[in-house]
Amino acid sequence: MAYEISKKLTYSIQKIETPFMEVPIPLIETQPVIVSVLRAAIPFFQGVLNFFDQADCGFIGAFRKESDAYEPIEIELGYTAAPSLNGLEVILVDPMLATGKSFVESSRKLLKNGTPKKIHLLSIIAAPEGLRYVEQNLDLPFEIWTCALDDHLNEFSYIIPGLGDAGDLAFGPKI
Repeated sequence: MAYEISKKLTYSIQKIETPFMEVPIPLIETQPVIVSVLRAAIPFFQGVLNFFDQADCGFIGAFRKESDAYEPIEIELGYTAAPSLNGLEVILVDPMLATGKSFVESSRKLLKNGTPKKIHLLSIIAAPEGLRYVEQNLDLPFEIWTCALDDHLNEFSYIIPGLGDAGDLAFGPKI
């Protein structure tokens, strides 16, 4: 997915010195900033960072507040750390795009670090309801990248069929 995003970035020809000669090659003009939504995104974030190994990074602590079935989901944002984002491409990494609220709220919270040129919302699995929510509520230039569009959200706003809680799958259940 990082490779596909890289095709949308701006490149310029730069000369690289090899032991035998100077070679002109295209390099990314300005590295993106990669922002991980903690905890679930850490393994996914590392894969993106391996591809953009010169990129600056940021982190957001976001989680769903506990609620009963059929109640609207609320997102709690805690820890946020990011470099200046003014005029830069940002890759916001979170493996599941369920309701879309964490992507929207995280994007808005990042504005305290400047206005990005564009935000790339990167998820592995998305739900149609979440895609609609992002499209209706995110007032920044953005592009959504996902591998699979699952069927729907259940009464607890989990993606169906989905994979379950990505953070729990990577690190074990929360206590």
